[in-house]
Amino acid sequence: MSDDTTGIALYDQTARDAAAVVISAYSTSFGLAARLLGPRVRPHVRNIYALVRVADEIVDGSAAQAGMPAAAQRRVLDALEDETLIAVEEGFSANLIVHAFARTARECGIGPDLVRPFFASMRTDLDVTAHDATSHDSYVYGSAEVVGLMCLQTFVNAGADRPKPAHPDLVDGARRLGAAFQDVNFLRDLPHDVGSLGRDYLGVGTTEACTVSRVDVLDRIDADLDAAGAIIPRLPADCRRAVTAAHDLFTALSRRLRRAGSTTERVRVPNSVKLGLAARATVGAAPLRAGS
Repeated sequence: MSDDTTGIALYDQTARDAAAVVISAYSTSFGLAARLLGPRVRPHVRNIYALVRVADEIVDGSAAQAGMPAAAQRRVLDALEDETLIAVEEGFSANLIVHAFARTARECGIGPDLVRPFFASMRTDLDVTAHDATSHDSYVYGSAEVVGLMCLQTFVNAGADRPKPAHPDLVDGARRLGAAFQDVNFLRDLPHDVGSLGRDYLGVGTTEACTVSRVDVLDRIDADLDAAGAIIPRLPADCRRAVTAAHDLFTALSRRLRRAGSTTERVRVPNSVKLGLAARATVGAAPLRAGS
């Protein structure tokens, strides 16, 4: 006997529920945007971000706080990558978060070409403390752009009989939106990354060794946000509101970072503004223009 309350159907649902718990615990902003996704894609995007969150916790403090040295963190991260790739190939994992991701990957056409660069960037955090322009771009591709491409695969393929590649314009938009998100996070977390984690992703500063200014980074962010915003209307209808809300939240963060200058306080968008942006996206408003 097999139905939605037994066997693999129950296991799949339990894995999806576990992924949703991870996301709700770690990101109120993402949870708000995810609720604007249509039911066709919402669980898949949660599955992707749950795996991303778990991998990030290995290299971003939780494992170290548990007493795990860097070499052990690397072993755990390597094992998670191996388990993920096997689960995508086989369709099952004893790790509920990995299983949820693998089911999404198999349905939506997310392969090793996107999984491996992500883990490569996570691994970089264990031994690289300062990035130049080339390593920054490589890191951002693996840590953020491929996540955008994974989400795009779900937008295009969730519920389809057979996965297909997304249009190149959508691919470019997904990559640029992911890059903008990551650079915003780097800029707003700069004091923590440098002071607590000893990592310099951007090379922003006032010394001769720092060749990039905050304005340079913000100009790049705004260009990426505007390029991505122009593509959002071409996404499937059940994805546009959520992507617009996320895009506009980071546009608001970029504007606040520009106004804040070099303050060491972490720039935030008040919850009331987040709700306003979500409401605006819900009624189908066009994405905000960055810097305006």
